[in-house]
Amino acid sequence: MGMPGLQRLDHIGFTVPDLDEAQRFLVDVLGCEYLYSLGPFSDEGTWMADHLNVHPRATVPENRFFRLGGQAVFEVFSYTCPGQRREPPRNSDIGGHHVALYVDDLDAAVAHLRAHDVTVLGEPTASRGPHDGQRWVYFLAPWGMQFELVSYPHGRAFFRDEGSHR
Repeated sequence: MGMPGLQRLDHIGFTVPDLDEAQRFLVDVLGCEYLYSLGPFSDEGTWMADHLNVHPRATVPENRFFRLGGQAVFEVFSYTCPGQRREPPRNSDIGGHHVALYVDDLDAAVAHLRAHDVTVLGEPTASRGPHDGQRWVYFLAPWGMQFELVSYPHGRAFFRDEGSHR
């Protein structure tokens, strides 16, 4: 049945240790478009805990919005709070995640990242099975958040074969 009225992903929000560094990376390296900023936000009661599941004394000095590829929006937060963890989760951690970005030419994109001294994890890998036709590689933002580049210019097996299974 699913959620009534659900249409699409709206945005992805994440927290960074330095908004200026994140903006340089998102705009200068990835090519995002800076949109606008909001904040500061704080509350002396329990609003932050009740609405955002963070420490009640957490503050958001600022959050900035970026558009990628004319559609995806990143909401990037700067938070302060007691007991804040400073290390990003790994994919294997509960809550671990990555943001996958599609590129037309994986090798050119990897060369671009390396030219900007971005940590690329390993070499591009060719997928098999339902993802046959896809190549991918992970890379790290300056603050350690995991991103992935994917490319499948001729499609992936699952989607090419999907019509034959109906």
